[in-house]
Amino acid sequence: MKPSSMFALAAASIALTALCASGQGTPPQLNESGQVEVDGHATPFLIRHLPVSSFPQLPAPVQNVLNQRGCMIPQTYDAHQPENVTHAGLERRGSSDWAVLCSQHGMVSLLVFFADTAEPSVLASAQETERLQPSGANGMLGFDWAIDAASPQQVHDAQAGMRRRQALLDHDALADSRIDQKTVYHYYSANAWTVVQTQD
Repeated sequence: MKPSSMFALAAASIALTALCASGQGTPPQLNESGQVEVDGHATPFLIRHLPVSSFPQLPAPVQNVLNQRGCMIPQTYDAHQPENVTHAGLERRGSSDWAVLCSQHGMVSLLVFFADTAEPSVLASAQETERLQPSGANGMLGFDWAIDAASPQQVHDAQAGMRRRQALLDHDALADSRIDQKTVYHYYSANAWTVVQTQD
């Protein structure tokens, strides 16, 4: 299933929710629901969010930026604990950096906060409704985008099928995944983000 070609907004409630979340008197909703069109049929979806306050481990400056942006943290349909906030050494070995999925106004952005910078880098963005897949036998769609820290060894293991695996990375990468699909590893080096090759 390819969300970019199969999913389209099909319910006026989506627009209404986005309008409310834009700051016109109503706070963002923890649960976003509606319908999208899949193969010509209106299909219900549910996306659960958590407020920034659910992640007290985040440094205060990062929390402030997220709250100023109006971020909510989307949770995958498979989540069993708060997720999509991760801490790792992403800038260099031993650095204390954070990556967050921020949802606002129906758009999700992958943000990375380096320890020595106030503003985050945006690695990827997508409409929430482009990050859905079936979440159970009832046909309900759920959010499927997840991030996590990936150690150099974890990335090296992901390259096991390559004829010539690269040497171990110097520091952590950021695993960018969709449930039951391929994981992409973002790696920061020489002042730029790249995607680590895991297949020939």
